[in-house]
Amino acid sequence: MSTPHQSPLPVLVRDATEADMVQVHSIYSYYVTRTAASFEELAPGVDEMIRRRAAILERGMPYLVAEDHGEVVGYTYAGPWRPRSAYRYTLEDSIYVAPFVQRRGVGRALLGGLIERCTGMGYRRMIAVIGDSANQSSIALHRAMGFRQEGVLRGVGLKFGRWVDVVMMHRVLDDGAGMLPDGQIAPPLPEDSPQS
Repeated sequence: MSTPHQSPLPVLVRDATEADMVQVHSIYSYYVTRTAASFEELAPGVDEMIRRRAAILERGMPYLVAEDHGEVVGYTYAGPWRPRSAYRYTLEDSIYVAPFVQRRGVGRALLGGLIERCTGMGYRRMIAVIGDSANQSSIALHRAMGFRQEGVLRGVGLKFGRWVDVVMMHRVLDDGAGMLPDGQIAPPLPEDSPQS
């Protein structure tokens, strides 16, 4: 059965504040307790959500919310893809939209804002690690925003009594291939050098 088409919701995408974390907590709790989109099994409290936002901001990375008439209806942020220093120009995105506004353009507005912000900050790549290969709305959103599916890690999570996949997607933010951040040409890797 198809869902009737609804017009896009005209949301304001802005930097998240600490006061927003109560509504962010409510949105995230839904995904933790009812879906396999998050591999957490117990919803963190508001204080923990405040701590997590602060950790993202301390790294100088964006944490955004979508607001509709004063209500937070979604959020997104970028964090480090991996901790090792060579990954410092690659980010991982996280995005969650309130279930009652899904398919209203909120995710597109949020992810578009995040991509624009991260590109402007000089980051080169963004990785999406999508919980559950059945999460077609997130996969479709990322694809529509220029991400390419790179692979599926089958059955790497166990949630709600079933094995859950992870879908890996990737987007180029800055196509300065072969150029280092200061504009110099990147040297080739030695042939005998490990590339992992």
